[in-house]
Amino acid sequence: MDNLTISIEKQQSAAALRQHLQVAKSLRQKANSEPAAAHDRLRLREWQAGRLARTHAELLASARFGDAAQFFLSDLYGPKDFSSRDEEVERILPLLIKMLPGSALRTVALAVELDAISELLDSAMVGVLCRRGVIDRIDEDAYAAAYRAVGCQPERLRQIVLIREIGEALDRLARKPLLNGMLKLMRGPAHLAGLGDLQAFLERGFNAFRGMGPATEFLDSIERKERQLLGRLFAGAATPLLLQQ
Repeated sequence: MDNLTISIEKQQSAAALRQHLQVAKSLRQKANSEPAAAHDRLRLREWQAGRLARTHAELLASARFGDAAQFFLSDLYGPKDFSSRDEEVERILPLLIKMLPGSALRTVALAVELDAISELLDSAMVGVLCRRGVIDRIDEDAYAAAYRAVGCQPERLRQIVLIREIGEALDRLARKPLLNGMLKLMRGPAHLAGLGDLQAFLERGFNAFRGMGPATEFLDSIERKERQLLGRLFAGAATPLLLQQ
């Protein structure tokens, strides 16, 4: 790949990053505008994190896949607030464009896009659950009904595609031994520069996928189950979150 192609790839990733950072930031500010709203957002995310842990329990319990599964639940989709990480990225984006390889910059861009879509969908879900008075007692029936009321099937499918793309990007990064050395060298300077969250995100993802080996089986399992659940939820299945074996 020549320098011009790399430059174009970085420019595209940077433009996507700026766009998704602004969307995620705006939605988070709205969700956290008052204590009650922040509580409602956290309540939904905790419930969804529990659902993901139940759905992918075999991966979490696996000696081979456990670290990567935990990374997905904690660093890509979970109750954690990603404000600090995204603020770091926004603050030093020009420097990141110079520092990071194109592949690493694209990985961050995909993660922030997933964050933005998740914030958008969660905001809509919280609105429905609050109007129905069930935000503090979410169960599978209430969740499924709100999920269908929100709709947004293309965005739900995009979430699944992004999870796959982020996993594949991390898998490729994990096969670059020079990146491991670069991340270790960045650890101290990153913390001194106030970039600890971003550094930790990249390093946790790299280490989780490096220790797993080829990621195809892991990603196939996540994508298959999430697509099956999406289909059952939109079809109005009696037990939509119960996977068929």
